[in-house]
This record gives sequence, C-alpha cells and structure tokens, in this order.
Amino acid sequence: MEDFIPSIHDLIMSGQILLSLLLGGVIGFEREARNKPAGLRTHMMVAAGTTAFTLASIYGFSMVSGQITRDPARVAAQIVSGIGFLGAGTIFRSGSSIRGLTTASTIWLVASIGMLVGVGMYWLAIFTTVISTVVLSFMPAPIYKLERRLRVGEPSITPDDDDEL
Repeated sequence: MEDFIPSIHDLIMSGQILLSLLLGGVIGFEREARNKPAGLRTHMMVAAGTTAFTLASIYGFSMVSGQITRDPARVAAQIVSGIGFLGAGTIFRSGSSIRGLTTASTIWLVASIGMLVGVGMYWLAIFTTVISTVVLSFMPAPIYKLERRLRVGEPSITPDDDDEL
C-alpha cells in the first residue's frame, strides 16, 4: 500500500512531466496554428514521453543497481534515434520539393526539451522553448525565397511554415 502513496520525489517527477507537457505544448501550439500534421498533442506527448524515459533511466533501476551497470546516456541515445524515425514520417518529397523538415525538426527539438526537463535542466529547457518559438514565429519568409532562387538544379526545400512559398 505504501507504493501508492507518492513521495516528495514522486511529486517532483510528476511536476517535471507536467513542465515538459507545457513546454512541448508551446511549440506544438505554433505547429497546430499553422495546420501542420504534428501539432499540439504530438509535441506534448513527445516531450512528456522523453521526460518519462529520462526519469526512468536515471531512477527506475535503483533496485537492481548492484546487478547491472546503469548508463542513462544509453537511453538518451535511443530516444534521439527513435524520435528521428518519428520525425522522418513528417517529411514528404514531391518532385523536387521537400516539405515537412521544420515539423520534423520541432519533434526532435521537443524530445531534447523533454530530456532537459528529465535531468533537471529547467532553465535550459525553458530557454530552448522560448528561442525556438521565436525562430518558428518570426523567421522571415524572404530568406527561404532567396535560398530557393540560389539553388538552381537542386531539389528545393519548401519550408512547411509558409504555404505561400
């Protein structure tokens, strides 16, 4: 019965998952507002999931610590690899146009934010969320147009943020 009563440590970890949901939601909201396939819920789930995996890798194996070697970095490496596959599902190529790279990168970024929260690097997680949201919201579209004009004969990368390009 004592296992069902949360300790202060359990409450702190629950708060970490809530924080990662919030931070992932900030970036997910921006994606949702632009009608992208991976939006609010996806980004929130990726952030919370990576925080949970990170916490489990740090604290979840303490009862068997004498029997195995704990290496939280191994779980982090697998998170990065797995999220890469998830993000790849948002990238589409049509002729010489490639779409979805920004959404794929935000999924990958949100995973890193979840990991930062999981290891207790709250300031860096919040900073990453804020600066990424600024880039997503205010990156000028003319830069993309200039890049596209300079790439003669190469596949064009169409930003998934601006359907007018």
